[in-house]
Amino acid sequence: MKRLMILNGPNLNLLGVREPHIYGTTTLAQIRENCEQHAARLGLALSFHQSNHEGALVDLIQSARQDADAIIINPAAYSFTSIAIIDAIKAFEGPVLEVHISNIHARDELHRHSRISSAATAVICGLGPYGYIAAIHAIAEMAKKKA
Repeated sequence: MKRLMILNGPNLNLLGVREPHIYGTTTLAQIRENCEQHAARLGLALSFHQSNHEGALVDLIQSARQDADAIIINPAAYSFTSIAIIDAIKAFEGPVLEVHISNIHARDELHRHSRISSAATAVICGLGPYGYIAAIHAIAEMAKKKA
């Protein structure tokens, strides 16, 4: 497992300005930079994407079947609605880690139950932007065990 794809769903391009009391002030660009640094240290090739469009995310997950060994996904609002993303994840053979910046289990009823979790290998939530780094390290550990 050397190739890692990180996917970010709708409105995550607004991190840092959108509801900072929930998501903090770290921008998606800062998260990307931190992820790139950690992945490089661990010997992982990283591709990092964000889309506000469900079909674009499905296309990326499908492309990961050839282009990645593992996926980290923050599906954002699609966590609670997207059967299409679940089906795409189920067709991916490697590990898929779902990441949420906030603790979705402590949120309002609308944001409490991720459907995507049913298809994910593991879920990390409530660690803020560090959740991405924790997921990268988890992927690196999985790669060691597989090798």
